[in-house]
Amino acid sequence: MLGFAILLFLLIIGSPIAFAVLLAVVGHVSTLPFNVSLVAQRIFAGLDSFSILAIPLFVLAGELMNESGITGRIINFANALVGHMRAGLAQVNIWASVIFAGLSGSAVADTSALGRVFIPTMEKEGYPRSFAAALTASSSVIGPMIPPSIPVIIYALITSGVSVPALFLAGVAPGIFLAFGLSIYVYFYAGHYAPLKEKLSMKERLKAFFDAWVPLFMPVFIVGSILTGIVTPTEAAAFAAAYALIAGMTILKSLKVSQLPSIFVRAMRDSSVILIVIAVISAANWLLTFSRVPQTVSAMVLEQVSSPWMFLLLVNGILLVVGLFLEGIAAMLILLPILHPIAMSLGIDPVHFGIVVIFNLMIGLVTPPMGICLFVSNSIANVGIAAISRQIMPMFLVELAVLMLITFVPATVTFLPRLFGY
Repeated sequence: MLGFAILLFLLIIGSPIAFAVLLAVVGHVSTLPFNVSLVAQRIFAGLDSFSILAIPLFVLAGELMNESGITGRIINFANALVGHMRAGLAQVNIWASVIFAGLSGSAVADTSALGRVFIPTMEKEGYPRSFAAALTASSSVIGPMIPPSIPVIIYALITSGVSVPALFLAGVAPGIFLAFGLSIYVYFYAGHYAPLKEKLSMKERLKAFFDAWVPLFMPVFIVGSILTGIVTPTEAAAFAAAYALIAGMTILKSLKVSQLPSIFVRAMRDSSVILIVIAVISAANWLLTFSRVPQTVSAMVLEQVSSPWMFLLLVNGILLVVGLFLEGIAAMLILLPILHPIAMSLGIDPVHFGIVVIFNLMIGLVTPPMGICLFVSNSIANVGIAAISRQIMPMFLVELAVLMLITFVPATVTFLPRLFGY
């Protein structure tokens, strides 16, 4: 109880999640017949995994691709595909996120990179600045769903047994569903903001495609090499970083040697934030397991909930609330050791459950009061969280509809993994 009280107090006063959990673990261990130094051992043990190397490598690959100036190429290609439609620039914003998702695997990177281009450009075309900021944040949820995806790798690490390639494949359909859902919404809601544009000629479309082939090939290269068994996810992350570096310096010729130190520093900083949370939560999970908390909670839940559908509905409710206050990866690390065993006891497909959990928590990135992507988007738009939140509510309902679809129609998630034999 001491540890829980410390954790609750520190979270209420706004302490970073890693330090709040660490102090809570130390507080609880001090009441047990253990030396507190055991916490340090469990923290290092939590990072002692070859698979975890994939996280900083994917972060580095995303930074290299972002700095290579490929955002403009992606936007031009998306514009060639959907720019002539009703609410054309809003459509381009959404589908550029789909393409960008295959490079960074991060919603925050998506919001930051695309928001700097789309928010001012959409405002010039007549879209409200708050709407442009809300759409950029909402479409960023697509980023962690389409491979490569950092949350997918973390989920596989926590559950230790769920296939990363299967999860990669399973995330494709929800990401595409969300893109179509948002496209339909802006088609009817935002069509009056800007006039229709002329359709590009086939020659112009082909030019946009050839200009964008380098970023388009990267997710195909990563996922294809994993699915064919040539490399592990960690090795694929290393190849992705190498591909981004070589492509930026030799093919695109937009990446300079002088830029590399700052790129590596940013990648190390962003990776460190993720890794320290993983390490600390790993120690907390060890303590929970030692105290038999997952087993106790599982028994209590299974006594009350016998239907997989009721459990999934309950999980959705819990995660949507938790996502309002906790960052997605931190929430996953805290809750999965408890929720995953219950899901397995009820016979829920682990890949299906994983995508439901990830999609659920990624929605939390764009919901107030603690949605990180909202803050990133507002830092560019500077219109206030309240204004963006008002515009984002209908888009949140679209995301909620997609969540219900993938929750209660498992085939929407599992058909691609099964098609490839997973």
